[in-house]
This record gives sequence, structure tokens and C-alpha cells, in this order.
Amino acid sequence: MSVLMHGIGMTSKRTRERLLKRLREKGISNEQVLDVMRVVPRHLFVDEALASRAYDDTALPIGYGQTISQPWVVARMTEALIEGGCPESVLEIGTGSGYQAAILGCLVDQVYTLERIRALAALARERMRRFGLKNVHVRYGDGFRGWAAHGPFQAILLTAAPAGVPDELFQQLADGGRLIAPVGSRDVQELIRVTRRGDRLEREVLDRVVFVPMLGGTQ
Repeated sequence: MSVLMHGIGMTSKRTRERLLKRLREKGISNEQVLDVMRVVPRHLFVDEALASRAYDDTALPIGYGQTISQPWVVARMTEALIEGGCPESVLEIGTGSGYQAAILGCLVDQVYTLERIRALAALARERMRRFGLKNVHVRYGDGFRGWAAHGPFQAILLTAAPAGVPDELFQQLADGGRLIAPVGSRDVQELIRVTRRGDRLEREVLDRVVFVPMLGGTQ
């Protein structure tokens, strides 16, 4: 069992349960997702100065113009991704703090996650090592290109918002696979789920969301 699953450094049970209560009130019902949200120590994925706010249902800055997503958003995207069964392999675009990847790593066999900011990729990689999540593979690279060497993936999740999902990512989605992504402009975004049925893509809108824009290249 990983260090993460032992709950090292967790804040009070009351604080975590209060967050879970809010998530339930906002429609999160998948018990697997709620159980993992309970045990993954979100305060260890933010700056120490913000640790007291880690279990508030809000996004927080992590530097480099990026944020750790609101817990409800993480739970909603994870729930949508595993609906109907947990996929064996997931590609995440936008590692950020590594929190979403850690949540996924507790639910699926293999997680491949790409981060375009070198410092964030290095920090996330160290967190996965520390928490014993050997099934989460962090790579520094351009998310628009995906990670074809490990595809096709049964699921793909984007944690930044492109104007439209890059075709290259759809090409790395397995038949029957699901892609979850915020799509739109900086001001108006929809959280969508796209399911691949052979050469056909079935698209559904799940919610309205606000994410940082998805950028190409590396830094």
C-alpha cells in the first residue's frame, strides 16, 4: 500500500468529511470517487501557506499561472471518466500539482500524465515517488501531442481548456474510450465527454466550468 493511501500528514477527519458532505450535496455520488477524495492528502499538493484552505471546495494557485482544480471539478471529471467501469489506462493532459493524477492513480491500473512546465512536472514526479504511486508516469512535454507510445488509451482527461480538442488526442483514444475535457474560450467553457465508437465520436455536455487555457509547447 502506498504512503498516500496510509494518509500520512492528513488533516482532521472532520475537515475531510465536511468536504465530502459538500461534494455529495453538489451531486457527486460515486462511492469509489468519494473514498479516494477522502484519503488523498490535498494539502500536500499546494504551497504550505495555502494548506489551511486545501479542503475548501475551491481552486488554488500553484504557481506559473496554474491552479489546482476545485475538488468538486476533480470529483466530477473522475466520476464521468470511470462511469461504467474503471479504464485500465488513462492519459492526462496537464499534470499541474499532480493531484488529479494521484486521484486517478488510486482508481486505475496505469496513468500517463503530461505537463508542459518543467518545474511542475519535476515536482509532480517527486510527489508520486513519495506517495508510492508507481503506476503514475509523469512526462515533461507538449500536451497537444499526447503520448502515442503508450496508446491507445481507454480514457483521456484534459485539465486545461482548448478551444477544441486536438485531433491528435482523438487518434490516441481507444475504440469505446472516453475523453473528458473542458472546451471553450477563457470566459465560456463546457465540460464535455466524448466517447469513441469506431470512426464516430459521441459528444455530450456535462457541466459549465472554468479552467486555465490549454497552451502548446513547453517552458
